[in-house]
Amino acid sequence: MVEDSFESELKISVTDFEPVRASLHRERAVLVQVMARETNLLLDRRDRSLGTDGSMLRLRQHGGRNLLTLKGPVSYRGVIKVREELEVEFSDLSRMVEIFDSLGFSVIMKYEKDREEWLFEEYSVVLDHTPMGNFVEVEGPPERLASAARLLDLELAAAVRGSYVSLWQEYRKLNPELDLPNNMVFPE
Repeated sequence: MVEDSFESELKISVTDFEPVRASLHRERAVLVQVMARETNLLLDRRDRSLGTDGSMLRLRQHGGRNLLTLKGPVSYRGVIKVREELEVEFSDLSRMVEIFDSLGFSVIMKYEKDREEWLFEEYSVVLDHTPMGNFVEVEGPPERLASAARLLDLELAAAVRGSYVSLWQEYRKLNPELDLPNNMVFPE
């Protein structure tokens, strides 16, 4: 397996993006995508075997691009998430959904976030505003992720484990009075 096919990331909950942006500017990071709505469709077989195996198949639309991503099972090194990730760009989202449906995969969940992307040295830094709060993801070499996060003045104690899907499910359980939908989407 090629090393580039693995992602290592740290996901940190934040209340405000402005201090993070100030740190990114101070470190001369480059803004590569202004804040824009991102839509994700999770796919699985009808028996949900992909998710049961810890894998994930996703169609993503963001910043004028469509991406198909296959992620393998997750492992953690402390709060750093590591997993295999294979990704390819495609042109027609609705046609891709049709293709996967004909292969026995259907959309099991939709989730949205407003995402801003930065490049900082060898790291990708994204600012994600979601219906459950704000998060910063730092992705890059796992052995240096914690030091990169500290350079950006991020609190490692605020790092969370889990995907947006699992975090949303937990958030819904903790807030039953909100009567939140299964899909993590912004109210219209």
